[in-house]
Amino acid sequence: MDVFSRTFLPAAAEAGVAIPTVSRHLPVVRRCVESDETTVLVGRCLRPEAPLSGEFMLVLTHRRLVVTQETKVLHRLRLHLNANLRHLSNVSWSPTASRTALDIAATAVDGVRERFRMRLSSPDTVWHADGLLRQVFHKQHALAA
Repeated sequence: MDVFSRTFLPAAAEAGVAIPTVSRHLPVVRRCVESDETTVLVGRCLRPEAPLSGEFMLVLTHRRLVVTQETKVLHRLRLHLNANLRHLSNVSWSPTASRTALDIAATAVDGVRERFRMRLSSPDTVWHADGLLRQVFHKQHALAA
């Protein structure tokens, strides 16, 4: 079993993503990441500015951010974002006022500002996700400098 497979399933379980959801999204995500990449964070999310666009699943590794979309009506899957972390700029994240969600935003290489809201189970989970994002993006920032 490769590194991605060994780390993806535990990260999805930690985020509380159901196995059927993982199974549907995994083939799309698998085409975007290398087998030696370590999964840092997995989570279901939505786009606050487009609530009817369906649900998204965010997968963060140390090298890539991959976001897949499942449409509301037909439950079709498509790749929404597949970006090398070096190609993202102005990455920011902050907990929502309720402290049970985390808003994440980044500007992709094409100049489009992407915003996602990860719904999490508790304030502790929000702070854990915050720490993981800080670890990945601060390390990325240090490598770029």
